Amino acid sequence: MFLSIFPVWSELDLMTQIYWVITAPATLIFILLVILTIFGSDMDSGVHTGFDSSIADGDSIPFQFLSVKSIVGFFVMFGWSGLGLLSAGVASWLAILLSVICGLLMMLAMASLFYFMSKLTENGTLNMKNAIGKLGEVYLTIPANRKGMGKVQLTVQGSIQTLDAISDDPEAITTSSLIEVLDVIDQQILLVKRNSR
Repeated sequence: MFLSIFPVWSELDLMTQIYWVITAPATLIFILLVILTIFGSDMDSGVHTGFDSSIADGDSIPFQFLSVKSIVGFFVMFGWSGLGLLSAGVASWLAILLSVICGLLMMLAMASLFYFMSKLTENGTLNMKNAIGKLGEVYLTIPANRKGMGKVQLTVQGSIQTLDAISDDPEAITTSSLIEVLDVIDQQILLVKRNSR
């Protein structure tokens, strides 16, 4: 049975053989990348072309048209569309042109998909400035006149957070008191005041 493959291969024209040589390994690599992505491997797309890849905290993730995943996607779509066009009797030059266009569209689609997925994940970082103006409850007593630090609980970015807090109030704000956030000090400590509501 294994030997019966060779006459079939030898009966194929040169262009179809070239497409199969490109398509088969590209498809296997694509399946492997999908499996690694699903199971959380951190293998990434290291081919960059002219885009700034130095991303500091809080910077937006650049749109990367050329990456390992999108290049593999190009060859998968290029190969399968080319094989389909050739089997439909399309002229070789037209099959090459159309399969290149299909491959480029696949690259664009994959780059866009991963870009928007990365934008979704980056929004999960807690931005303390989002707490300003929010009401919360004292979890650990906050000493008066910034003489010490307490803790407050409040909802920020859709989840309940327990954060460090200080106050300028002349009296300590005791546990379970209602507070309002006025400002953020040193990017991590909330300045709060007692809220009478």
